[in-house]
Amino acid sequence: MSARLSEVDRQAFRQGLRDYSPTLMAIFSWGLVTGIAMSKSVLTLPQALGMSIAVYAGSSQLAVLPLFAAKLPIWTILLTAAMVNTRFVIFSAGLAPHFSYLPLWRRLLLGYFNGDIIYLLFQKKSFPTGFQPGKEAYFWGMAVASWTSWQVSSVIGILLASLFPDNWGLELAGTLVLLPLMVSAIVTRSTAVAVGIAGVVSLLAFDLPYRLALPLAVITAIVAGSITDSIVERADLRRIRQRAGDSR
Repeated sequence: MSARLSEVDRQAFRQGLRDYSPTLMAIFSWGLVTGIAMSKSVLTLPQALGMSIAVYAGSSQLAVLPLFAAKLPIWTILLTAAMVNTRFVIFSAGLAPHFSYLPLWRRLLLGYFNGDIIYLLFQKKSFPTGFQPGKEAYFWGMAVASWTSWQVSSVIGILLASLFPDNWGLELAGTLVLLPLMVSAIVTRSTAVAVGIAGVVSLLAFDLPYRLALPLAVITAIVAGSITDSIVERADLRRIRQRAGDSR
């Protein structure tokens, strides 16, 4: 497969691997936590392994495990998973201009392998939209690193759950490792406002059913960021007009 790729694609693939590598510890930790949680839930071993491979979405997997244990209706479980994964609609919309030229099956494949950190790092590269040599290969470099790390750690957690004490705090460790990357993404005023609003909303709505706090935080963050962008643009326009008037 590597021999079929151009030199540009090979370099981009390796760059994707390198750019994603600082997050591997956090992804491994989250995968381990999710695997342990699935193993200690009502799922059988084949069900847990199947869920890890087919779903590949740690937040929604952790969200629905208590619902399985409570034997709630399937629509409740599906609704909760959908609410948790609402953010992927935003991610898909963000990637669409970059890969719209690809056939449907390849776009669906990209959607399966996409994730929070992959999307963040991809957007930080500021690729032009449309086809560009190496762009898809860069995405796949990150995707392969993420998927492999997640599945390996998740399977380890599923098979060896009894060896990991609950007081190790692996979930917190994974979150702490990701924080510097998240903070580094706050580079504009609108992003800072969106993050702040999302944090407040998620805390206020934490106890809502079906994990509604997450989609509410996403929606309010988008609205807050858009409003802030509009305000900043208007302020910049006023300053430009004022300078033009002063120069006269």
